[in-house]
Amino acid sequence: MKWYRLGGLLVLFAWGLALGQAAPVRKGGVNLARLALIDKAVQLAIDRGDIPGAVVLVSHGGEKVLHRAYGNCQLVPDTLRMQPEMMFDLASVTKPVATATSIMILAERGQLRLTDRVSEYVPGFSRYVRPDSTLAEEARIWHLLTHTSGLPSYTNADKAAEVLGTPCTTAALVDYIAKLPKLSPPGEAYTYSCLGFITLNRIIMAVTGQDVSAFARENIFEPLGMHYTTFNPDETLRLTCVPTEVQANGLPLRGIVHDPLARLQGGISGNAGLFSTASDLARYCQMMLNGGILGETRILSPVTVARMTQVIDTPAKAARGYGWVVKQGQSWVGGDLLPDGGFGHTGYTGTSIWIDPKTRTYIIILSNRVHPKDDGEVDSMRSTIANIVASAIIE
Repeated sequence: MKWYRLGGLLVLFAWGLALGQAAPVRKGGVNLARLALIDKAVQLAIDRGDIPGAVVLVSHGGEKVLHRAYGNCQLVPDTLRMQPEMMFDLASVTKPVATATSIMILAERGQLRLTDRVSEYVPGFSRYVRPDSTLAEEARIWHLLTHTSGLPSYTNADKAAEVLGTPCTTAALVDYIAKLPKLSPPGEAYTYSCLGFITLNRIIMAVTGQDVSAFARENIFEPLGMHYTTFNPDETLRLTCVPTEVQANGLPLRGIVHDPLARLQGGISGNAGLFSTASDLARYCQMMLNGGILGETRILSPVTVARMTQVIDTPAKAARGYGWVVKQGQSWVGGDLLPDGGFGHTGYTGTSIWIDPKTRTYIIILSNRVHPKDDGEVDSMRSTIANIVASAIIE
């Protein structure tokens, strides 16, 4: 009788294991049932017409716990399904992943200092003129990284093209930007500025002789094995690119940068222009979580990563590190529940990454909210997904 009962228990135990393998409730310290609520959050955004589709990737504790495609990648001129490994126009996610990381590498190598005057690399970079006609101090490289240089947010690409031609060189555009009146003294006010990061690309070129595309490819993307991360995707890669806004000819941009100033420069810019996949970005995010290293490949020192992702104290009181948004309280990309100190960035096209060192978690959300028209809203989806991920973490 005892053997019969033991045998029955073993059968039940084996059956329970089989059920567990078929439908696991946890993976890598994450409650999968909770995490599955992401499906509803993305579908709600699709149903509202905010996005045609998306790719979401979540990792916790060094293990990928979700990587899924939703909806469609294209609605015009015909409908195409989204695939998990499609390439997206990252828009301003370019700023930290390519431009700021490149600047920090150059600082580590002693090729520049973040306290260097911008005018050392961009002669004629104008200073803020105070009401009494005196000049404010000169902007430094770190002011560009934290959006506190006094530069305006943007400038009209069509008006710039009238002066500079189409396409124009980065050097010509930065000379144009350098002469624009500054809005405030350096460090005293926060104005999110694409112009500052276009200027940073010019500094990379002045120091290395390479633009951000070539330098980042050689020093970040190729070493990390990010084979589908590039500016100006070639004809083959364009076939895998998710389209953005429909143009006057009735066709969407595909593999051509959406940002007008980046497009004016031929697709390579410090503020936008990078294309990538969720899997490639996961390699970058894991490198940052690891303190600058992935496998045997070191990109940055852990000291540099810590400094990059720390809020820089200025009178402007911007929640910014060097190239990154840093969480202090609520965040429309980091959500309400994840700890303070996490960092990330968004892209105008509907992309975002969020990295949280305290929980060893990162969230990659790639959507094309600007397809077919530039009228989708994704902030609510981003923060909802971040909250769901926070609720799913059980270890």
